[in-house]
Amino acid sequence: MKRDEVFQGKELRCGDFEFNADVAQVFDDMLPRSIPMYAEQQEMAKNIGRKFHVPGTDLYDLGCSTATTLINLAGEIPEPARFIGYDYSEPMLEEARRKVRAEGLGNRIELRHGDLNGQLADLPLENASVVYLCWTLQFIRPLQRDKLISWIYEGLVDGGVLVCTEKVLTNNNNMNRFFIQLYYDFKRGTGYSEEEIARKREALENVLVPYRIDENKELFQRNGFRMVETFFQWYNFVGFLCVKKG
Repeated sequence: MKRDEVFQGKELRCGDFEFNADVAQVFDDMLPRSIPMYAEQQEMAKNIGRKFHVPGTDLYDLGCSTATTLINLAGEIPEPARFIGYDYSEPMLEEARRKVRAEGLGNRIELRHGDLNGQLADLPLENASVVYLCWTLQFIRPLQRDKLISWIYEGLVDGGVLVCTEKVLTNNNNMNRFFIQLYYDFKRGTGYSEEEIARKREALENVLVPYRIDENKELFQRNGFRMVETFFQWYNFVGFLCVKKG
C-alpha cells in the first residue's frame, strides 16, 4: 500500500479534489488517516449488513472506491449473496478490480461504472436488502441528492436498509469550528503536515458539501425512509441507519 503524499510538494494553489489515478493508488492509506475511527465504522457497517441481509437479495455499495467495504462484507456474508459496487472513477474501479481478484472474489463481487450525479435510471439498483453510501453523499450535488435517495429507496425490498456515513455540519458556527479543529488534530496525529491539511481543505472546498444532521435526516425521510437513526458519531462524522418499512 502506497503512503498518501498526494498533497505534498504541490503548487501554491491546487485544483479541485479528484478521484484520479494518484488518489486511487494511495486511497487505502488515505481513508484511515482521514476518517476518524474508520476501522470501527467498517466493522459496524459489516455487522449491520449481516443483520439486515435477506437471502436471495443483493447488497450494493454506491461510491465503492477500492471495494474495501464489499470485500469485508463478502468475508462475512456467505454465498450465494451477491455484492454490487458502483463508482464513476475508472482509476478507483481498476484498483478495486485488482483487490477483488487478489481476494478470489470475482465471482461474488460485481463492479460497475456509474455516475451518481448523472442519470440514475441508467443504473440498475433492484432487489437490494442493504445499500451502503459511505462518505459519498457529501460529494453528490445538492440538487441531485433527493433523486439519489429516492432511487435507493425504490430499489430496496421491504425491511431493507440504507447505511450512510457522512461528514456533517453542526447547528452552531462556533461549535462547527471547534469540531473541525479537533478533526485537524486527528489528521496531524496520523502524520499529515499543516501544508497537506491546508491544501486538501482547499481542494475539497468546492467538491465536498456537507449537510447538518437534521438536514440529512429530513432528506432521508422525505424520500420514503420513516425510520432514521444515527448509529455512530465522532464530532463532525456521523453514521445514519435508514430502514424501509413495508
